[in-house]
Amino acid sequence: MHTSQPEFDMPGDEQVHLAAESFRLLADPTRIKVLWALLQGESSVACLAELAGAAPTAVSQHLAKLRLAGLVKGRREGTYIYYSAANDHVRSLLSQALFHADHIDRDLPAAGHAVPHHPAGN
Repeated sequence: MHTSQPEFDMPGDEQVHLAAESFRLLADPTRIKVLWALLQGESSVACLAELAGAAPTAVSQHLAKLRLAGLVKGRREGTYIYYSAANDHVRSLLSQALFHADHIDRDLPAAGHAVPHHPAGN
């Protein structure tokens, strides 16, 4: 079977679980908008809520989940918390998902490595 192929490699159960959890957390349009905004730079809950078209309380809840998953990080300044994307892996993951969505939406071939010019809705 596959194990007879010299280059065959399966990820470990924990790695698969963590990847699936990341995808599960990204399976929400508001979270994708929030993450995309954070990839442009640090932002507050109020600003992110406006950009995502969602209530600040909802965005705050989304950010808490994304932070626990290691996708965003927060920096406290006085009574405010400013959020940012955790690392460049988040950019790659989200860019590839949006690139794929753009190709599906426009029925384009899957060649190339460019990221979408504008995420849907912007």
